[in-house]
Amino acid sequence: MAEISASVVKALRDQTGAGMMDCKRALSDADGDVARAGELLRERGLAKAVKREGRETTEGVIGLALAATAGALVELACETDFVAKTDEFHKLASRLAAAAAADASLASADSLASATLDGEKVSERIQSAIAKVGENVVLRRVARLASRDGGVVGGYVHAGGKLGVLVALSAKRGGNALDGLAKDLSMHVAAADPSPVSVDRSGVPKELVDAERAIFRAQAEQSGKPANIVEKMVEGRVNKYYAEVCLLEQAFVKDPERTVSGLLADEAKRLGDEIAVIGFVRFKLGEAIAK
Repeated sequence: MAEISASVVKALRDQTGAGMMDCKRALSDADGDVARAGELLRERGLAKAVKREGRETTEGVIGLALAATAGALVELACETDFVAKTDEFHKLASRLAAAAAADASLASADSLASATLDGEKVSERIQSAIAKVGENVVLRRVARLASRDGGVVGGYVHAGGKLGVLVALSAKRGGNALDGLAKDLSMHVAAADPSPVSVDRSGVPKELVDAERAIFRAQAEQSGKPANIVEKMVEGRVNKYYAEVCLLEQAFVKDPERTVSGLLADEAKRLGDEIAVIGFVRFKLGEAIAK
C-alpha cells in the first residue's frame, strides 16, 4: 500500500470538505489514488453533494473584479439567500471574477470552470463548496470587458450583489480622471428603466426592433389614418423606442436634463480628450441567459 502523507490527506479534505479520518481512510482504500479517493468519499456520504447538482439555484451573488484595463463579472448561484450572504460565498465569487478579469481566455463559464486557480481546478473548488454549504452551487455565467487606447473599465455592484454592471470606455489619454465617469455610467446602467439594450442603435437586435415595429403598426392602423400617416406614426414610435433602450440616448440618471451622450461630450470637453463607450455588461441575478 502506498504511503499517504498528511499533506495529501489535507488536500483531499480541502477539496471535498470531508473529515480528516474519512479522507485518510478513502486514500488508504484507493491505494493513494486521490481521484479514486474522492469518488469513494462521494460514495460514502458526499454523494449527496453530487445529487444536489440538479437542484434549483435561485439565489446567489454577482462577483465583480477590475484588473488594469479589464474587468469581469461572474454569477455564482446557490439555493438559499442564507448561503449567498456569507462572506465565504462572496469571496469565492470575487476570486473567480478576479481570475476572469486577469485572463482573457477565462471569459466564459466553461473556460473558467476548467481553469486551475491557486493550485486547484475551479470545478473542484465549486464541488468542495457544495460539500461544505450543503447546497447546489453553480457558476452560471461569466463576462469580461477590456478597454482600448487610454480607456478604462469601471464597475458597480448593487443590492447586496444581486445586480452587477461593467462599462468599458476608450479614450486618447484616459487616466484616473475617467474612473469616476466609468463608475457613474455603471450606476446608470444598473438604475436605468428600461435597462439599456445596447450602446447605440446599431447594436439593438433586429428581432427586437421588428417586434416593436409590428406592435406600433397594429396600434397606428387602429387610428384609421391614411397609410402614409400610419407609416410616419410607426417610425416616430420606433425612434422613441430606440431613445429608450440605447445607452447613449437615455437621460443620465444622475442628471436627467442631459443624455448619456451629452455627458460624454461634456466630459470629453472638460478633459480635452476623446471618450467613447466601447460596451457594457449588466448581470441581474437569476435572469434568463441569452442564447
